Amino acid sequence: MFSSFLKTLPQISIFHNPSSPASVRALAMLRSALSAPYPPDKEDAPPLQFNLEIVERAPPTPDQIKTIASYLHPKGSSSETPQYSAFLSAHPSAPGLSDQPQTAAAMSDLVTRHPEAFKWPLVVDWNGGRASVGDVDGVKTILEGLRQRRDGEVKDDVDRPTGWFS
Repeated sequence: MFSSFLKTLPQISIFHNPSSPASVRALAMLRSALSAPYPPDKEDAPPLQFNLEIVERAPPTPDQIKTIASYLHPKGSSSETPQYSAFLSAHPSAPGLSDQPQTAAAMSDLVTRHPEAFKWPLVVDWNGGRASVGDVDGVKTILEGLRQRRDGEVKDDVDRPTGWFS
């Protein structure tokens, strides 16, 4: 009866750098999904509903980096330790293979000192446990997941209490 109170809007964050063409495209795509029919080829479809947080020219915190790395490498994957190289661009200021950060704090510090070493944009669906690093197609995948949830194609993973009324 009151299960609608349990639903919250998905929280999407974009760590955005306006000098990155991919980041500009990703931000435009996210804003369009909020204000125009989604998917765009279906005129009668409603826009998606989510909270969009835009973090401009700032890296994620070390705790956020740890969480995002877990989204990129889910439990049961072959690598037990997070691979922070997924966050690094091919820019000359990015460290070589032997000098890459081994901790989330070191990764955050590197990006603070050398923003061009980071793969922009970083888009995170905090509720869905998904992330896209430097990839506009990954943003499309996140938006498609939100559409599927909106359209009832995927069941919400809401922790509902069990008991008399469930």
